[in-house]
Amino acid sequence: MTIFTSGRYGHAAALWAVAYGLLGAAWALGAPGFPWGSGDPDPDGALSILAGTAPPFGWWITAFSAVVAVTGVALARPGRGRAPVLVAWPLAALLVLVVPDSRLMMGVAYTPLLLVAPVFGWGLGGATFADAWPWPVLNQLVCVLGGLLLAAAALAHGRDRDRGSWFTPARGRIAVYVAVAVPLVYCATRWAWALGVPLGVSAEFLAEGEDGLWLAGAYLATFGAFGGVLTLGLIQRWGEVFPRWMPGLRGRRVPPMLAVVPAGFVSIVVTVAGLTYIRWTVAGRFELDEWGAWLPECFWPVWGAALATATVCYRRRRARAQEKRCSTTSSGRSSER
Repeated sequence: MTIFTSGRYGHAAALWAVAYGLLGAAWALGAPGFPWGSGDPDPDGALSILAGTAPPFGWWITAFSAVVAVTGVALARPGRGRAPVLVAWPLAALLVLVVPDSRLMMGVAYTPLLLVAPVFGWGLGGATFADAWPWPVLNQLVCVLGGLLLAAAALAHGRDRDRGSWFTPARGRIAVYVAVAVPLVYCATRWAWALGVPLGVSAEFLAEGEDGLWLAGAYLATFGAFGGVLTLGLIQRWGEVFPRWMPGLRGRRVPPMLAVVPAGFVSIVVTVAGLTYIRWTVAGRFELDEWGAWLPECFWPVWGAALATATVCYRRRRARAQEKRCSTTSSGRSSER
């Protein structure tokens, strides 16, 4: 069973690049909506690596998009060697890991809270979906989409040349354990703060969050821990077959993409958020004695890489199982004839 079709994803990446390139040209010519610089609500410009750019930067966006378009078309055509793949991966990494920032993770984390807040009458200080997902953050999602399309095309293009695989079930199991363990360090600090324990911070730092800030941090920690529990499904039977306690679904096979899509997306957002904290650490924004406020986040790229590895291993394992079932069914029908 073919997971990716290079032609489909290559052409999709090229179409994305054409559309985004036209958008960049429009910004350069004065159209509203440039998502960085003065158009970004980030108060101090420290979140985005492109915070210092202005609308004329749109011409660079157009040029970059042209390279992506050409690469996408090359990936869609067989027999082009490894050159398009070698070009595609750095371009995809820029779109997926460099352009976005930590607000992407915050939007994902706070969306469930915003959904249930009206049910329980929580005001959340008047926060809305527009606050969690302003246009500059939605633009990051658009860039991630383009990078993923390009990465998918590169994977498909190189599939026939690389029959072996690094993503074995054994490595997938190790990756799951890492992906579950790493965020627990962050969870421990936020739960401790919510309980009034200054783990990794000073008492003065802890007092700054007495207005409920640390309760929000505990929510995020619990959200991350719940994600860790779901990660275990990538190596457990309930990640392949719905358990008995789920009426209407019990005994049915779990669609692989039901696990792959959210796990893959989370692996991206936590990696991006971790890279933001690493960038801030290198810039000297944090105090060493307040390590609890920044050090756990610096390990998030490890979390993201482990989750991505576990997700790929899960997808490949499910694909092989599907191929085996199809082969067995075909053999059975042939013998009946």
